[in-house]
Amino acid sequence: MIVVLKKGIEDSVVTKIAKRVEEMGLKAHVIVGTERTVIAAVGEKRNGEQETLESYPEVEKVVPILAPYKVASLETKLEHSVVETGSLKLGNGHLGVIAGPCSVESEEQILESAKAVKAAGATALRGGAFKPRTSPYSFQGLKEVGLQYLAAAREATGLSIVTEVMTPEHVDLVAQYSDVLQIGARNMQNYHLLQAVGEIDKPVLLKRGPSATIDEFLLAAEYILDGGNSNVILCERGIRTFEAHTRFTLPLATVPYLKERTHLPVVVDPSHGTGIASLVKPMALAGIAAGADGLIIEVHPNPAEAASDAAQTISTEAFADLMVQCRKVAGALGYKMAEAVGV
Repeated sequence: MIVVLKKGIEDSVVTKIAKRVEEMGLKAHVIVGTERTVIAAVGEKRNGEQETLESYPEVEKVVPILAPYKVASLETKLEHSVVETGSLKLGNGHLGVIAGPCSVESEEQILESAKAVKAAGATALRGGAFKPRTSPYSFQGLKEVGLQYLAAAREATGLSIVTEVMTPEHVDLVAQYSDVLQIGARNMQNYHLLQAVGEIDKPVLLKRGPSATIDEFLLAAEYILDGGNSNVILCERGIRTFEAHTRFTLPLATVPYLKERTHLPVVVDPSHGTGIASLVKPMALAGIAAGADGLIIEVHPNPAEAASDAAQTISTEAFADLMVQCRKVAGALGYKMAEAVGV
């Protein structure tokens, strides 16, 4: 249920009603909007709850939440959310671009990448320190050393860090070095991991699983939100279909569909979504045109020598050109987007 409070209600009253919701055996999520405050009362429905809450004079109305994902639903929060941490800001008209190599390979490589993507206008740096790979013989990442290199790149450039966490046991370690924790596609339904990142005070970028439905995707986000972490970013990174001409199929209809159903920001990953470097630019531009709040792109100073995902990685020069085109599309749609800052 959504408990819609009247305008101008004091914080003490909000706390009182939220406490009453908790006493009913429900979880209370207080959502403060520009117009008014609502409380999402989530849990198993019992008889008489709606009438009890409607009896408070400070309550305007109580409305059932129809979607299976309660806190993520646009029914719960009518305004689209903005996620902001350090240099990264995306959602509700703000377009953020996260760029960098698939894997952190060395301090020199990640520093060079960070300086190049920042100069082109990226607002966050991506890079994998822990790398989940299909083959156990592939490069698995530099782990904590890689996290230290990412932190050094942030110190040198001011860019926020986005990097993947793979297990609940690593959440505190990765959170110590990063600004946004990424949940990879393979872990979208790793519920213990979702619950663990739901308990931290850092934004989470959640990638859609390659075979996940939209409802499954949003319910995975709900695990994080239900834990108390409201800063969730959804990432469409492509799904498996019968097509073989690309690594995955990137369904950009997902973007406007999600934005009709959830207040959470939506970003597009044209690198994983296609698996082909030459397709990254057109699909990135199409993602912005479809209404995405951001992009996450694999960029390397020398893509041919990348330790992972070389085929889908673009060069720093290609990224700079892409950003020029992104600004044109974003400007036409009224997005706010960072300008290039120079070297």
